[in-house]
Amino acid sequence: MFKKAKDAVDRILESLLAVFMSASVFNVSWQVFTRFALRHPSSWTEEAARFLLIWTGLLGASYAAGKKMHLPLDFLLLKLKGRARKLAELSIQAFIFVFALLVMVLGGIRLVAMTFILSQVSAALKIKLGYVYLALPLSGFLIMFYSFVFFVEKAKERESLGNFDPLKSKSFRAQE
Repeated sequence: MFKKAKDAVDRILESLLAVFMSASVFNVSWQVFTRFALRHPSSWTEEAARFLLIWTGLLGASYAAGKKMHLPLDFLLLKLKGRARKLAELSIQAFIFVFALLVMVLGGIRLVAMTFILSQVSAALKIKLGYVYLALPLSGFLIMFYSFVFFVEKAKERESLGNFDPLKSKSFRAQE
């Protein structure tokens, strides 16, 4: 059940990130062309590049978290074995979930609400900044989703394997 949902979210994020990166490449190319070829730089491209970078960076971080491509600090984790390691991995996912909830989602919603209340608008594009800052709570929700999926997968992992440890099995040692 979670695998299908995770795969769907992955595909949506991949598509969004491809669109944002393509738009960013086009935007920066247009900025360079107008500055050097036309000698009249476009007024909106710098701001658009900044906003695209915000969305690409935050959604890209969510995608990386979902693919477990983030840089882990696993020195201690590699020293643990069995039940202690599983507990540590579950704790890490719980901390990630709580951080994403408190800082990214709740803090992001507060930031978005404040910018809408104050009617803050970008200088060149005249976009309400609340729309730009929506990337923060959205990214937080995605990280929470991925963390929850990994937590459930890790919690069920031992149930499906029983007490089987592939590193201690005779067939694994025979391959070494």
